[in-house]
Amino acid sequence: MDTQAAAALKGIYCNSITQYSRFLTHEVNIGGVKMGGKQPIRIQSMTTAFTMDTEASIAQSIRMIDAGCEYVRITAPSIKEAQNLLEIKKGLAAKGYHTPLVADIHFTPNAAELAAKIVEKVRVNPGNYADKKKFEELNYTPEAYEKELARIKTKFAPLVEICKANGTAMRIGTNHGSLSDRIMSWYGDTPKGMVESAMEFIRICHGMDYHNLVISMKSSNAQVMVQAYRLLVKTMVAEGMNYPLHLGVTEAGDGEDGRIKSAVGIGTLLEDGLGDTIRVSLTEEPEYEIPVAQALAQRYENRTQIAEEDLENPDFDLPAQYSPFEYNKRESAELNTFIGGHQVPRVILDLSDQNLKDVNILAAAGYNYSPILDKYNMGDQSIDFAYLGDKLPSFNFPGNLKQLYNYQTWLTLNDKTNCHPLFTLKEYISASQKDVALNLVSVKHRDLDGDDFANIPFDKTLVFVLETTTEFGMMDQRSFFFKLMNAGIDTPVIVKRSYQFDDAESLAQKELKTQLYGATDLGALLLDGFGDGVWLDAPQVSTKFRVSTSFGILQATRSRISKTEYISCPSCGRTLFDLQETTQMIRSRTDHLKGIKIGIMGCIVNGPGEMADADYGYVGTGPGKITLYRGKEVVKKNVSSDNALDDLIGIMKDDGMWVEKEIV
Repeated sequence: MDTQAAAALKGIYCNSITQYSRFLTHEVNIGGVKMGGKQPIRIQSMTTAFTMDTEASIAQSIRMIDAGCEYVRITAPSIKEAQNLLEIKKGLAAKGYHTPLVADIHFTPNAAELAAKIVEKVRVNPGNYADKKKFEELNYTPEAYEKELARIKTKFAPLVEICKANGTAMRIGTNHGSLSDRIMSWYGDTPKGMVESAMEFIRICHGMDYHNLVISMKSSNAQVMVQAYRLLVKTMVAEGMNYPLHLGVTEAGDGEDGRIKSAVGIGTLLEDGLGDTIRVSLTEEPEYEIPVAQALAQRYENRTQIAEEDLENPDFDLPAQYSPFEYNKRESAELNTFIGGHQVPRVILDLSDQNLKDVNILAAAGYNYSPILDKYNMGDQSIDFAYLGDKLPSFNFPGNLKQLYNYQTWLTLNDKTNCHPLFTLKEYISASQKDVALNLVSVKHRDLDGDDFANIPFDKTLVFVLETTTEFGMMDQRSFFFKLMNAGIDTPVIVKRSYQFDDAESLAQKELKTQLYGATDLGALLLDGFGDGVWLDAPQVSTKFRVSTSFGILQATRSRISKTEYISCPSCGRTLFDLQETTQMIRSRTDHLKGIKIGIMGCIVNGPGEMADADYGYVGTGPGKITLYRGKEVVKKNVSSDNALDDLIGIMKDDGMWVEKEIV
């Protein structure tokens, strides 16, 4: 039995969850640009121009291709757009561009069947290709459900035959927010429902001997997305399939939030060895998505591949309370009601390289000093620990900001109030004096097997600071958590990741990599329920950037909420307003609403379902017309876009969810 099959039988979704090994998939040919197998991770994006505007679509496609896009996706919501894909294709060819085109289809099988004769790949959404969505609960007997599957095959099979005849590839793309009423009623709003939604269509293709398939499981919730992909792979392998995976977090948003949320989801799966093509969905111009996707993919181009024969046995003893398919936070001791247990993950910032004579250095850490009041004002993104190393500040720190010092320096402090030591493992074992509240000890995974670790005097003041220097840092740290859990050790753990980039790189490149690598490495562990704190060590970027990135990772993993969350689609030819402009307008008036999730959708295809778990929704329903939602409930229809944001705020006020923005 091969490694993949053996792993699947043990409930593992990839070759190894403790060592890096790329999961090999079936190779698919998409217009001569192959995907899957041992091919590189492919980069793609989607146009936002109106599909019937041929010249605009061509120009935008060229900008995307020049940026490094290897597949260009274009929406085809009806026959006329599908037909115009031929003109776009001819126009690109005339300018010397032959990049494969992908038609994006939702509700219109006839458009899909036409597009499949023109372009190299079609994308269908099983949630709305053969079903209508009315948010109704339906009751089926097993026999009735089987009849529904037969109905779907009748509607879907003609497209499969056309794709076979024309050598056209297909992506079966499930979206968490657009699961059909049938799937929702039978399987629930779950990763299992997402997987079965795709598998129904995959099984039809498989049974018709059509294998030019790519599969995706997208959600705006990175945790749901990761669980769904993992369960999909396990399900496919159990049924003798290994189709390539298209990775993406849908409606990720823009700016920092969009990049971090995308990296949490996509990066976690890439670390697992999963993923053959990626699309980063940002509410920005599509060519801006490409460098982000490239930075994610390039990290794995030269990643050392563990040989199959050297992989750990799939019988690796996973902790009983761990499941890769559902979220369970590791149980840790709660120390002084501050860290561990049910407390939110804490944020640590290294200030040892800063001017500790300047009281304003804490502004970047979320503490603004008022000389008039002689007090600090905390923000929603205020750090919890400041690491000062061997340096002493010349001013008093705010009372709720804990200071960390290297052990030998901590010993010299006359006043140790709110000050805690950071030990090496050897220092902690031999220390004659320790803190009565919190003692932090730096450890690495390999320390678990040493004599020093065996001699640790465990008590309810101990916190581990977990570091790593290996190439497979995330899996190295994940293994540490597995072994702690198997040993019954509930000591809280702060996860520390350190990054040093080439000095020749620009600041923007260093910042992007800090965001993406940090979101991947810390985010993957947080999604698995591991970590009572995060310490992002990246001295080449500013302290403010490190703080913002740390809190952004916690927000994207839903581990600690510190700001408003925007679930905004990346736009396409169906969009009925300027998404970038509208998102910024809404953000400017609502970005102080901590914990509120606002969905901003350009059309009804990406409407109430696609908003998933948004608290409120702003959805385009016609030129200049907006429909407003509370959750998935329509509150106001066809509101003028001139008044829609005011009306949305009015709904929040009626719900008691609105607070006025403080003027600083």
